[in-house]
Amino acid sequence: METGFTLDFGQSRTARIVQPQTEADLPAAFAFLELPRPLPVLVLIGGASRLSQSDQRLVRSLFIQVLAPLAQTLNAIVIDGGTDVGIMQMMGRARHKSRTTFALLGIAPVGCVALPDQALLNDDMAYLEPHHTHFLLIPGNQWGDEASWIARVASVLAQEQPSVTILINGGEISWLDAQENVDEGRPLITIAGSGRTADALAAALDGKVTDPRAQPILASGLLQAIALEHCDRLTQAIQQILTTPTAPDPLETL
Repeated sequence: METGFTLDFGQSRTARIVQPQTEADLPAAFAFLELPRPLPVLVLIGGASRLSQSDQRLVRSLFIQVLAPLAQTLNAIVIDGGTDVGIMQMMGRARHKSRTTFALLGIAPVGCVALPDQALLNDDMAYLEPHHTHFLLIPGNQWGDEASWIARVASVLAQEQPSVTILINGGEISWLDAQENVDEGRPLITIAGSGRTADALAAALDGKVTDPRAQPILASGLLQAIALEHCDRLTQAIQQILTTPTAPDPLETL
């Protein structure tokens, strides 16, 4: 494992960063990051492309009115892709705007992200979001390499505590993210009306399968859909999941 370090984003914003090479490095990585466990975990996957201005406002309101306050109230760790774009940016800004203190962990391939003082070497790279509190920069040079890490790290951090995945919008990689998370036995809430992958999975629940990748996710029995405008229902669903104890997994020994 690469030696961890603390990154200063300026304006009193700092984050701990570490680069594990394998899952065996996770205990040492968590020790450096000083991430408490077990705690409930909320995983965010998806994107924010092709949203109308009105839908963008609705999505932002989910972060400010639902996700950030719930993470704080439930003492949950939030995990996402950690970059300064799309829903990761919205999550970071919502945490900052609401002055909440929950741990916000970004997980991204080391070859796809840049630190604030570095240049973006190509159009696929992105900067780290400056309101995240922790980062795992995992091996990889392409987006999607982080999918299995996000799903697995969430399980290891939660241990016997409950966890849930929220899918908002999303593109091709979101299909992989969704599958990896249900493979971990994690409930998946897709936000209907937010577009693309999220809408395709919501339609699958209504019997309208437009993409074969929806079938195994649907078959898991872990998928539910909540409309974008129904903040109250999303709040209730997350509260119910994250306050219901789960049976410990004998494989969670890290």
